[in-house]
Amino acid sequence: MFHLLLITSCDSNPNLAELCQNNKEICSEFGEDSWCKAQRNAISLAKINLVSKNSTEKIVEKDSQQYRLLVSYEDYIDCMSLASQIQHVKLKEKTVLRTNNLLKAKAKLSQLTEDTAESNHPHLLYYHWTRRSDEQALAQFLQLEGSDLLENSTAQYHLATYYVKRNINKTLGLLFYSLELHQPGSILEAEVLQTLATIFTNKEEYNQAYIWLKTYQLVKGEANDGLAEKLALYQQAYNLDNEFLDKVAENTLTKIQSGTFTTPKY
Repeated sequence: MFHLLLITSCDSNPNLAELCQNNKEICSEFGEDSWCKAQRNAISLAKINLVSKNSTEKIVEKDSQQYRLLVSYEDYIDCMSLASQIQHVKLKEKTVLRTNNLLKAKAKLSQLTEDTAESNHPHLLYYHWTRRSDEQALAQFLQLEGSDLLENSTAQYHLATYYVKRNINKTLGLLFYSLELHQPGSILEAEVLQTLATIFTNKEEYNQAYIWLKTYQLVKGEANDGLAEKLALYQQAYNLDNEFLDKVAENTLTKIQSGTFTTPKY
């Protein structure tokens, strides 16, 4: 049985090559291209995990992996939509390859969306509400609030997105609880951190806003001039002790990733 590999970047996983050796058809779904490699690998890992869940017949975990696969296809499509617009004068086959990969991904996403439309899994209910404006899916999702099915990091974040325009204090509690429930080695929903930064900015609590934005930057792990510039502007505009706050952000991320984070006072 495969181990459950829930990570955002496949390149950092030393087992990817081995997994692909045993799942060559899955890993060769798209034509090889230097663009969007991380997103392409995320699809492969999600599909391998889905095969694992099918083999063990754990329906709840299988549906969770279907949600992860849907999101992985979306990320790949977003990336490849940009890459496919780049025209190669001398290598026109590259343009054709990227266009074909994009069309294939869109077709796969459409089919998987249709296949999961009747699922009662909370992640998929949330997906169909947010992507297809399915109000019935939303109603079913909200009925699960307080149940064991929502006692996981992703579901708590999803619940927070519903309340963000309705009850800020409740939203903060849900976001912090989402971080409390984070399991070491699993995907950390970076949007939780980004949402926290936005909320504290709107509350004019700029130390907190800086901490969560910096934590978000650390999780993304990519050179992002926009984030770096925004952090610098925060520091200058509000005379923040950025060196101290950077350390707080690093310690906060360590606690989240190790599963020892606890909800602070807010």
